[in-house]
Amino acid sequence: MTDLKSMLPEELCEYMVSKGYPSFRGKQVYEWITKGVTDFSEMVNLPKSMREDLALECTLSCAKIVRKLVSKIDGTIKYLLEFEDGERVETVFMRYKHGNSVCVSTQVGCRMGCRFCASTIGGLVRGLKASEILEQILVCRRDTGEDVSNIVLMGIGEPLDNYENVLKFLRLVNDERGVGIGMRHISLSTCGLVDKIDKLKEEKLGITLSVSLHAPSDEIRKQIMPIANKWGIDELLESCKRYSNATSRRISYEYAMISGVNDSKECAELLAKRLKGTLAHVNLIPVNSVTETGYKKSDANTVKNFCDILEKNGIAATVRRKLGSDINASCGQLRRGEQKA
Repeated sequence: MTDLKSMLPEELCEYMVSKGYPSFRGKQVYEWITKGVTDFSEMVNLPKSMREDLALECTLSCAKIVRKLVSKIDGTIKYLLEFEDGERVETVFMRYKHGNSVCVSTQVGCRMGCRFCASTIGGLVRGLKASEILEQILVCRRDTGEDVSNIVLMGIGEPLDNYENVLKFLRLVNDERGVGIGMRHISLSTCGLVDKIDKLKEEKLGITLSVSLHAPSDEIRKQIMPIANKWGIDELLESCKRYSNATSRRISYEYAMISGVNDSKECAELLAKRLKGTLAHVNLIPVNSVTETGYKKSDANTVKNFCDILEKNGIAATVRRKLGSDINASCGQLRRGEQKA
């Protein structure tokens, strides 16, 4: 089955011509797709015979909502979505004063093996198609009736481990003829695939690169992130500098605060030393409690002291406000719970 939702307008026009239809039919199909239509029968400005032919040969890569949790605290919505092959991922819709954000997954499972993360338990099943990543945005718009202004690729999976599909998604969601979300309103999170960061900088997309650092030294990082055995922190930070220099974009460093592991005064001072003189911002995130990991989040006072040390050393830092705390809105936990049930 041909996946139409993974095609840009030009590609759709070419496909329609190859099937013997006028080129403009591709633009019509594209408009229906970006409106969130899930069935060819709904594309009423296409001839009935054409809709029937497309239904036989093509797919729109739709997802159904298996579970929906709504936070009573802040209105955050967490979806467990199921694709046509039965595989499931999580998507989170978050409301902010500056607009609505959606956190999308890029893979079913993950093979990066970060010790504190629920998403990687069970390993990688497969990467998501560009259409399946896009569908997460469309599901949120259909279900809430609200627009989406910001996207974070921080859900299940390592985005740069699914590079080509993620790149195609970015071009699809950015296309002004469709969803039209600006690249500067998109953040991509990576655990630090240096070769892919260097590849991404050549695209000059203007997205924000968010790097899951989580430790100030290779010794600590190797304990919690297997990727550190391939690329050391010095190598990773050099690639981040290259990305920042090529795009003029500040790097956002994610730092999960794990009690007794990476939250000491010495860790804060070493982190500040490593990042000094770079275009950087540090997001401090009290680690999520996951039964299988045994890790506990740092207490509020420890997090504050860590943040203060960074700021006193000239490093911009904030403690991330946790949305949807009453629905376990952090990634991987809902899917994991369903698998165990």
